[in-house]
Amino acid sequence: MDSVSGTHEPGNGTAVLERFVDPVVAVTDGVITFANGAARTEFGFPAESLPREPESVLGAYWSRIEDALTETTVGTARHVSLETAAYDARVHRGAEGATIVFEPPEDQDPPASDRSVKDRAINEAPVGITISDPSREDNPLVYINEAYEEITGYDYEDVVGRNCRLLQGEDSDPDAVAEMRAGIEEERPVTVEIVNYRKDDTRFWNEVTIAPVRNDAGELTHYVGFQNDVTARKEAELELERRTEELEYILERIEGLIQDVTDVVAGSTSRRELEAVVCERIVTEEAYEGAWIGERDPATERIEVRERAGVSLDASSIDDDHPAAVALESHAVAVDGDGETTRASFPLRYNGIDYGVLTVRTDCGRTIDDRESVILSALARTIASGVNARETSRTLATDAVVAVDVDLTDPALAPVALSAATDARFEYRRSVHRTGDGTASLFTVEGTTAEALRTAAAELPAVSLEVLVEHEGSCLVELHDEDDPVGWLSDRGVRTISIESEDGSARLSLEIPRSANVRSVVEAIEDRYDGTDVVSFHQREGEGRSRQEFASRLEESLTDRQFTALQRAYLAGYFEWPRPTTGEELARTMDVSRPTFHEHLRGAEAKLCRAFFGDD
Repeated sequence: MDSVSGTHEPGNGTAVLERFVDPVVAVTDGVITFANGAARTEFGFPAESLPREPESVLGAYWSRIEDALTETTVGTARHVSLETAAYDARVHRGAEGATIVFEPPEDQDPPASDRSVKDRAINEAPVGITISDPSREDNPLVYINEAYEEITGYDYEDVVGRNCRLLQGEDSDPDAVAEMRAGIEEERPVTVEIVNYRKDDTRFWNEVTIAPVRNDAGELTHYVGFQNDVTARKEAELELERRTEELEYILERIEGLIQDVTDVVAGSTSRRELEAVVCERIVTEEAYEGAWIGERDPATERIEVRERAGVSLDASSIDDDHPAAVALESHAVAVDGDGETTRASFPLRYNGIDYGVLTVRTDCGRTIDDRESVILSALARTIASGVNARETSRTLATDAVVAVDVDLTDPALAPVALSAATDARFEYRRSVHRTGDGTASLFTVEGTTAEALRTAAAELPAVSLEVLVEHEGSCLVELHDEDDPVGWLSDRGVRTISIESEDGSARLSLEIPRSANVRSVVEAIEDRYDGTDVVSFHQREGEGRSRQEFASRLEESLTDRQFTALQRAYLAGYFEWPRPTTGEELARTMDVSRPTFHEHLRGAEAKLCRAFFGDD
């Protein structure tokens, strides 16, 4: 104890005593020269008032302690009963003085001492705790717990006697500082989140709560502070705010672009017009220096530029490493940059058909992040859908076709496998688009039951079958096949007119534009399906096209729901009498209410009548 016997300023030797939850004082030459924080708080005197006469601090306790000192041999300790409920004293006699530790009486269980429990709780709390003394100049800290030291890196000796502002630095928010100052001046609790600095000058976000402490008379005696390192949470919040602001900026900047491109898709009369206007519109945005749309030439395997704006390039400048080539190959967004320019390419793909690639170029070193890529990808899909519509319209307008009938026995074709398994007859009605760019085909099936169809389809891993309507030995089914022949043929410009399948064999009636390489198409079919037998070829010059054109124009006028309601009602025999199915049953197949189904059906019927009687 010699290290504390001659000084009242705590140094390295007294730091441990400062952490004691019990009061500790040191007496040298008849005066108190040291008192730890617990003693100063318990007996009510500031550290700078030392040294002091023991009687002025310890009062009536001192006479008993002084007698014990006289009777205690140097180098030994003596227990002194003070006959109070709070403390006894243990006197440690040294050569140059004595140390006195005040502790709960020996007959009292220490954990039962409210003070002992509270002090341990404060010191071992997982949040930083400080106590400051407003009665002293600049309201200095007089206590910190271990968690404060761990959070801030400051030791007791670094902090006690200084104002809590020592944690503030250049990035500390002045408004938060002012709010804390106002709370202290007004003697009210206050909580702020503020950037503070550790002893090693690293930043952290500190959630600080400061509250006044009053005595029994209601007088302010101290302030208690709580520090909680909330850096991880705060940085996550700030990152979310940053990303939200960035996304809002992107949406605001691109919203007009998306709307204008959508209008172009709806209003253009040809694919070339659509692609040219899209490129021109993109480069009006400050964010984009140039844009072009290209398509791979199957003969040369090079990407040929169809339309462009703001850029000058040709096929020779597009190698296999160019993002446009990568996007076409991978069917995914491809981005690259050299620090000054960023190029991003987006495949123009709709319903599994590739219509080329859209490439945009930025300047000033601006990159294109994931969020902007998602938005531009959606824009590319919109463009692809418009190109698909223009290409489909051009195919429908073609009169010169070659009609081809082929027989297939390959069980890879779902109707072939299912007709063999169920002894049923399948007749193709139409293909319909499904969610996710997939297609499904509607078939009427005769000679089996819905249960038999479901059982047979369950044996085919790449096939899903949904029975839409079942009535007296016939069914209307929706068939989705990963090996979709109708979609595969459509990709090659071939129209499927009919598919009839029974006894494990199917006949496909097809129309191929005369301008296409018919022989190569047929060879591709033979390569794809085993057991292909070409039954007939013949050219057709326009006869039979009027009915198809009428149906096409009518279909374009119908909404998707109107078309589906009319088609399912017709195929399910809804217009026959007696009706084999009800409107309620058909509504369920569309997942709508019966009134909604009838609303769509009546709308379709009205358009059909207008088209037929020439009023449209």
